[in-house]
Amino acid sequence: MLETVQKIHDESRQGEAIAPVGGDNGVYIKKFYIESYGCQMNFNDSEIVASILNQEGFGATRNVDEADLVLLNTCSIREKAEQTVRQRLTEFKKTKKNKPGFLVGVLGCMAERLKAKFLEEEKLVDLVVGPDAYRTLPALIEEAGTGQKAINVLLSREETYGDISPVRLDSNGVTAFVSIMRGCNNMCSFCVVPFTRGRERSRDPHSILAEATDLFERGYREVTLLGQNVDSYYFVDENKDETVTFALLLEKVAAISPLLRVRFSTSHPKDITDDVLHAMARRENICNYIHLPVQSGSNRILQLMNRTYTREWYMKKIDRIREILPDCALSTDVITGFCTETEEDHQDTLAVMDYVKYELAYMFAYSERPGTLAARRYTDDVPEDVKKRRLAEVVALHRRHSLEGMQKEVGKICKVLVEGVSKRSDAQHFGRNDQNKVVVFPKGNTQKGDYVMVKIEDCTAGTLIGTIVPA
Repeated sequence: MLETVQKIHDESRQGEAIAPVGGDNGVYIKKFYIESYGCQMNFNDSEIVASILNQEGFGATRNVDEADLVLLNTCSIREKAEQTVRQRLTEFKKTKKNKPGFLVGVLGCMAERLKAKFLEEEKLVDLVVGPDAYRTLPALIEEAGTGQKAINVLLSREETYGDISPVRLDSNGVTAFVSIMRGCNNMCSFCVVPFTRGRERSRDPHSILAEATDLFERGYREVTLLGQNVDSYYFVDENKDETVTFALLLEKVAAISPLLRVRFSTSHPKDITDDVLHAMARRENICNYIHLPVQSGSNRILQLMNRTYTREWYMKKIDRIREILPDCALSTDVITGFCTETEEDHQDTLAVMDYVKYELAYMFAYSERPGTLAARRYTDDVPEDVKKRRLAEVVALHRRHSLEGMQKEVGKICKVLVEGVSKRSDAQHFGRNDQNKVVVFPKGNTQKGDYVMVKIEDCTAGTLIGTIVPA
């Protein structure tokens, strides 16, 4: 998954009810500040946390110096993210010395894995809260305020936060994430998620539809359905004697309005069914874009990773996607330098990339995660310089494929959802087309949330450039 960081602050957009940072009659409202690291699920979790804290009278702030409480929503997928979080915690530890009552907490995947180190050994934080324990945050904050170390990292088989309406922090008011399930049952040997987020459990479809409908009614025009393994969503509705699969859920969300675009992430290759592909083909507003992590193109490495498919099976799945959805864009994750990876294994990965020609890829050198199956069973024996060289080759190949894919769009007309002002120029808007490709174009009379038809006139490896044409 893509390593990113997001600082969450107090901007209220599209009518969001974020608590004010001041109080009436001289009453002081405590302020919190959140930084999120890692995947989209973490960002969505931070919005759930913000909602819980708002209900308890806390106000969000974008200025860490104003905060009474700092929360880092963490990621354990990559070593780099852990190093960044440790550095930030060290900085906040210095702040604590000069600010009585200042609390620091760690949320999410690192919280569960490194609770003892953070609390007792390194004394970097006051509270540690796992991804299934956010409802207990107010009580834990109160406990930490007395000088006690507060901790709850218990995993749940039921918690989905389905009844909590996330506060859309740092939102553009047009696109939003909607979590449909939590946890993971796949035991990929390199991944820590099953140990930090627990078993799969799917959220009640009625709460998902209610959240998506509410977003649409408040002006949002695109939702991305989120899950560690989104296409393994499965909910038995005993009240209606109905089983809701991911394909059926997609159809239900898309039926809210033809003006509401629907995306989803992340998909495990083994769970992408023909039913899902046919649902995408039937509904114009289900976007032609699938994130399908391959991780490696070597059968031997795939077996060591416990990915449960072969390169041949994966490529046949790609063929099936293109048979049903000829214009579907594909993205992936690639890990280089996994345990015992040889040059032949590496060449197999490059060959699969050449076969698929992904529009987007998240590419990483392998970093061993303590507690994973790989850490227990295998030796991390590929030299760091070899990992980096192979990663550079993967990145270079992907950039070539990406540019070639963008160049094929030049001269075509595509439908674009306007998301905001382009970083290139205040005179330009940007948005994404059906295939998740970023498009920039002169503003004209367009507004955020509009759909426009854009003729593509030029491109870079990452951006399409065009002008608006009549619909």
